[in-house]
Amino acid sequence: MYVLGIETSCDETSAAVVESGRRVVSCQISSSLEFHKRYGGIIPEIASRKHLETIVYVVESAFSNSGVKPKQIKGISVTSGPGLVGSLLVGVCFAKALSLSWGVPLLGVNHLYSHIYSVFLAGKKVSFPFVALIVSGGHTSLFYVKDFDRIEPIGATADDACGEAFDKVAKILGLGYPGGPYIEKAACGGNPQEVKFSCGNTKNPLDFSFSGIKTAVLYRCRAMKSRSRKEIADIAASFQETVIESLVDKALLACRKKRVKHLVLGGGVVANGRLREKFNSSALQAGVKVYFPDKKLCMDNAAMVAGMGYQLFKKGYRSGLDLNAGLN
Repeated sequence: MYVLGIETSCDETSAAVVESGRRVVSCQISSSLEFHKRYGGIIPEIASRKHLETIVYVVESAFSNSGVKPKQIKGISVTSGPGLVGSLLVGVCFAKALSLSWGVPLLGVNHLYSHIYSVFLAGKKVSFPFVALIVSGGHTSLFYVKDFDRIEPIGATADDACGEAFDKVAKILGLGYPGGPYIEKAACGGNPQEVKFSCGNTKNPLDFSFSGIKTAVLYRCRAMKSRSRKEIADIAASFQETVIESLVDKALLACRKKRVKHLVLGGGVVANGRLREKFNSSALQAGVKVYFPDKKLCMDNAAMVAGMGYQLFKKGYRSGLDLNAGLN
């Protein structure tokens, strides 16, 4: 069974054809990131306009590279939320038009749940139940997953998302946007124990807080008489290590609380090499098996949307033509 996936939750316009929820036949992505860099963040109006300009070509490209004909598509899965409403509307409206014209079932899926599914596209088999941690520019969330349609939120950020904190700290250090890759590169030359940072406490032990550490970096930089390359590297390394330790500690705490031995990670920040190293070593000591998606599937993509849609289609889920953006 072939499913067409469409993803337009933020700045990537993506379409993919996935077979049986596992094999990515084709996945095309067009990013508007270059248009946002000068502003140091995503501008919603620019993102939605770029989706409008590119979605037809991205979907056509997904088909031309797959060898699959539209008449072979048995379901259309589209991200309906969470995300930027203007961006989501483009994908949802386009998917509804295709569904109506082709006579193919439509399904709106949750963007975060799709990130959880990205691990399954890597050919991995994970036994239910498991804990999932999604770490991206807009979300830092923990879930208890009993099945593809039985996903319970158990923790989330109380303020900044992890990726957002990386972006802001990179800006403070004068490194560039998006911040994740710049922080990771700078941290390679630094001492992660040089500066003592900490992440904020939360009422729910499974929630996250990153606004405090971001402010601590700002004050540290203001107190510096000069910013040598070594000092910037030390701050970047210390910030990165502290944030990753918070993610690891809370994810493994969730595993203990739910008494599970499987941990799934997803989202753009999970492409960070140091994060993967820390999770692998800490999970091994805790007797937990950790699963990562391929790095190319960490970022927003339509393959994970199609894969998740396939599993829900099999369970009988459908959306009507009254599907709206922002719903999940």
